[in-house]
Amino acid sequence: MTDKSRLPDASELFPEMGELAATMIRVTRNDAIPRKTIHLAQLRLGQLAGSTYHTVRQADLLRKAGATQEELDSVASWPTSPYFDDAERVALELAEAVLTPNPLGERVSDELFARASACYDDKALWTLTLALSQMCFFLPVALIAKPVPGKPLGKNYTK
Repeated sequence: MTDKSRLPDASELFPEMGELAATMIRVTRNDAIPRKTIHLAQLRLGQLAGSTYHTVRQADLLRKAGATQEELDSVASWPTSPYFDDAERVALELAEAVLTPNPLGERVSDELFARASACYDDKALWTLTLALSQMCFFLPVALIAKPVPGKPLGKNYTK
């Protein structure tokens, strides 16, 4: 593992990035859904995208949100894991639907949306949607710039 990023911290070049990131975080911290659920879905996106940086970061945030080691260990195999409730499962399924192409139809089917709507009210579903969007915004940053995994924000770019 390298201790250098490919690019310097974007906030050095674009000071507005800090404000944008802070706003995205504030929007998803409205208590409409548990932090644990948000980080479960975000961890799954990091895994699917093959981003070590986001996988390590989201696993740490998920631990801090109260996830058990069994939950952390079974995120990748969530469909067969006994550790997640229906709302967490639908959040994980939505995360997969967002990043997994479906050659046979829509990524988020009406059936999946109906199951999500049964678990979440409109504000909670928007919160989850925006939490997934937040990760989709930062995935290219992690994959291209390669911040150093495990380093705290502000110290993860060391070019």
